[in-house]
Amino acid sequence: MAQRRWLTIVVFFLLGLAGAGALTYTQTPQYESNARIFISVDTSGDSTQAAQGALFGINRVQSYAQLATSREVMQQVISRLNLNLTPNQLAGKISSSVATETVIIVVKVTDPDPAVAQQIAKAESEVMTSFISDIETSPVKATVVDPASYNGNQVSPQPVLNLALGALIGLLVGLGVALLRHLLDNTVSSPEDVEQAAEAPVLASIAYDGDVPKHPLLTEAGSHAPRVEAFRLLRTNLQFLNLDTRPRSLVITSAVPGEGKTSTATNLAIALAQTGQRVLLVDGDLRRPKVASVLGLERSVGLTTVLVGRSELQESIQKHAGSGIYLLASGPIPPNPTEVLQSHAAQSLFDRLNQMFDMVIIDAPPLLPVSDAAIMARDVDGAILVVRHGKTSKEQLRQARLRLDQVDANLFGVAVNMAPRRGKGAYGYAYGYGYEYSYEPKRAKAK
Repeated sequence: MAQRRWLTIVVFFLLGLAGAGALTYTQTPQYESNARIFISVDTSGDSTQAAQGALFGINRVQSYAQLATSREVMQQVISRLNLNLTPNQLAGKISSSVATETVIIVVKVTDPDPAVAQQIAKAESEVMTSFISDIETSPVKATVVDPASYNGNQVSPQPVLNLALGALIGLLVGLGVALLRHLLDNTVSSPEDVEQAAEAPVLASIAYDGDVPKHPLLTEAGSHAPRVEAFRLLRTNLQFLNLDTRPRSLVITSAVPGEGKTSTATNLAIALAQTGQRVLLVDGDLRRPKVASVLGLERSVGLTTVLVGRSELQESIQKHAGSGIYLLASGPIPPNPTEVLQSHAAQSLFDRLNQMFDMVIIDAPPLLPVSDAAIMARDVDGAILVVRHGKTSKEQLRQARLRLDQVDANLFGVAVNMAPRRGKGAYGYAYGYGYEYSYEPKRAKAK
């Protein structure tokens, strides 16, 4: 999750930088020309009159600066230069200000053409001095003290400043989005989150391993690989849940699709078989069965064919040579999975399987989309919930626990998938492998 937040920040940082770059690239370069006008008051009296004249000039100079973009001044400049502009358009190119603690008006003109900027600044300063003289009585006098100059330096856009601002804005927005996502994040992100929501212990953690999609089985990993150790830990914790009565059958399920329950069920079965137990893995997901495909075995016969009498139980059970586990595949997908699993025939079949094997593990559909897993969990010793770190929400986990409680099923604990190996929220050993899931049975195509 921390990596996702950092990724969000980096993405917005880069977007801000790219946006500023694009804006800078598309902006028309602007050049500036300046002129300065000095306002003086002619006094011939004593020092008192001189002081009063200076104060008068300071008080008036702000008003004179406002005249720089007046309609009358703009019209005179347009006429003098024969510009194809309106007074408002010309005013948009001109700004005026008063130098601090002086009686000097600074006129600035910007234009894509530096020569035009100089021409307008020159005409503007000349028109202003004349206009001030016309509206004022002596002794006020306006004089151009710094004529408009030709400045070939570009004043905008400023690439370095724009890029810095864009990057800063992108960074701040990214931080804000990451913080908001953190505050709104309701997914399980620590052992405490899992245990509080599920009201059950964390039995093992299984973190992401990029090699898993190509080699999903424990038998394809080294004996000391992290995911092998993770399932050994899950096996040990399962065996020590109750020293007097060890579980003989269990359901592996999840709250929602994509949590990695099928791989967890398959590899837990392999881990148990490695201790010498006879372990049967049942593909009880009659909507999107995956176990036979993971093991490379046949799916055409299995649970449904046995229940409808199309095949004998012994003939339908397959052995996986590479791991030593036995598989009762799903068989053909029925149109009514829930009714099939609720039948007396299904309950009787599961009782027979418990007598035939040391451990029966059922890979069941997720709990929240459909009721199949809860039905099967009621008829076995208990269930293990698989949750995906950073994906399963606390509310989903609470609802999954509630579904099991409603049928008086026993929840042994939780296996956390895609768990971080280190840092805050780390659980321990890790590995992960999941699949997409449809809520409706997948029909076979008509021939």
